[in-house]
Amino acid sequence: MDQTLNYMNILKKTLQEAVVNQPRLQAIKLYPVCDTESGHFLVLATGWDKQRWMDTILFHARLVGQQIFIEEDNFEESLTQALIASGVKKEDITTHTPVMNNVRNSA
Repeated sequence: MDQTLNYMNILKKTLQEAVVNQPRLQAIKLYPVCDTESGHFLVLATGWDKQRWMDTILFHARLVGQQIFIEEDNFEESLTQALIASGVKKEDITTHTPVMNNVRNSA
């Protein structure tokens, strides 16, 4: 199987599982957005957080060839770690923040 297609499938599955496994303490809904044409994979959070409307990106990754660029990973249990556990090679993941680089290097 083509590695790019494999990574695309891993990204989609990881995002879908992350959305299903999130506790529903508030009226916030999580939505996986997987655009395979452009290579963007996101998890959106939308809803009321107590008295405040929330509409934010919890996770954003871009798949470019065989490289995954993590733009945001705001999950308590890192989705970057979940990607690595699902078979993505550490060296195929690039992150843009020192905190995320530490996550990648410790995996």
